[in-house]
Amino acid sequence: MSIGVSVPLPAYNIDPAFMAKKAEDLGFDSIWYAEHPVVPVESESPFPSTGGEIPWTYSHFTEPYIALARASAVTSTIKLGTGITLVPERNPLVLAKEIAALDLYSGGRFLFGIGTGWLKEETELMGGNFARRWTQTREALDVLKLLWTEEEAEYHGEFFDFPPVRCFPKPAQKPYPPIIIGGMAKNVLKRIVAHADGWLPNRITTEDLKASRKELDRLAGEAGRDPKSISISIFGQAPERALVQSLLDAGANRIVVKPEWVETEAEMGAQLERMAEAVL
Repeated sequence: MSIGVSVPLPAYNIDPAFMAKKAEDLGFDSIWYAEHPVVPVESESPFPSTGGEIPWTYSHFTEPYIALARASAVTSTIKLGTGITLVPERNPLVLAKEIAALDLYSGGRFLFGIGTGWLKEETELMGGNFARRWTQTREALDVLKLLWTEEEAEYHGEFFDFPPVRCFPKPAQKPYPPIIIGGMAKNVLKRIVAHADGWLPNRITTEDLKASRKELDRLAGEAGRDPKSISISIFGQAPERALVQSLLDAGANRIVVKPEWVETEAEMGAQLERMAEAVL
């Protein structure tokens, strides 16, 4: 049973080194950090889960790669995931090196959870093309794969265009860390089969999960891929044994449970112990 743990907001309140080591000692298989680098004070983008204003907590993410690097230094087995990396807001030539270094130094433990983002104003502030953010993300993934696998890589696309370059180090995982696409977009399953290694949905019912697992398997088979090579990790779930088991039975490979925000490491440690007792 693969059960991971996400990090509540404010994400910088608990030291990643403490939280990751505690989670590893308790038997959680992975720890996941999300990101929003900046959040506009004024925005017309509706918050996805409510359709209303953006909660104040969305100003309180930490930098996920620095957090995961700190976590990796004090752990040896727990996997290190981004839930998610906002790919249109990052330069893939820089991101390739950051991920490769993290994966190399952690001994091949990185899980590359990705998304295209919902906050239009933020995407545009960070240089992304919101209207065409999936196309931009697809190109970025192509760039990353080339940089991770080729001694010399070049790319000529709409959003990224560069001559032959060298990019080292290479990731420990071969050919590269698993790419796990988040979200519930209309074409997400097709995109996973074409470009990725897994799916990271949030707020999904067991009925929808069963149907999606069946469709994902069908699409993988049609594309000549082994359906078992494509994972499903369900993100941000309550630490309830019955819920976790129902999602695993419906076709999930991993469940990422979500702790509540607390102020101190002592409180977080006690909460993680309760969560482990409930679901592991």
